[in-house]
Amino acid sequence: MQFVAFERAKQGTGASRRLRNTGRTPGIVFGGEADAITIELDHNALWHALKKETFHASILDMELAGNVHKVLLRDVQYHPFKPQVLHVDFQRVDEKTRLHKKVPLHFINEENSPAVKIDKCVINHVMTEIEIECLATQLPEHITVDLGDVTKGTTVHTGDLKLDKGIKIVMHGRKDLTIATVVEPVEEIVAAPVAAPADDKKGKKKK
Repeated sequence: MQFVAFERAKQGTGASRRLRNTGRTPGIVFGGEADAITIELDHNALWHALKKETFHASILDMELAGNVHKVLLRDVQYHPFKPQVLHVDFQRVDEKTRLHKKVPLHFINEENSPAVKIDKCVINHVMTEIEIECLATQLPEHITVDLGDVTKGTTVHTGDLKLDKGIKIVMHGRKDLTIATVVEPVEEIVAAPVAAPADDKKGKKKK
């Protein structure tokens, strides 16, 4: 995915505020052997790009001053209540850059699994993204979780994921993480109707 950035000459809080008033968003590019540089981007174009999953979890082509740089989105600062991006951070990457990055999980074949199709279970997605470690050139846009063989009573763990060579899940000291669980349907118990209490006076003769 490609986007256009422009070099930013003026810095500081006041300069950034004036920049935002003109429909631009300040940012910075860091990493690699070059020095960090300040940039600005068209706010509307950036706002729409941020709505796309690939902009958050893939290597981007940033066009700057006629050159294209490989970068990765690292941080976004939003206004607390306005639909406005206040600042963005990008990291330069190359084929030697090793990354720690969260990528989204895409669940497939859920409706065809025995758990859902036969036993009418519901699959609960415990995690929607996962942190991985890999070279920048190996960074996937997402990781696919195939639920086609999931059966009643099972749980999907990180050990069940099929990853390309060189991609490692960051576990933060834990041995395994739960990706999804199978929730069995709750049986409704229909209570028998309660008989109305008999009228003690019924059938008694008047004296």
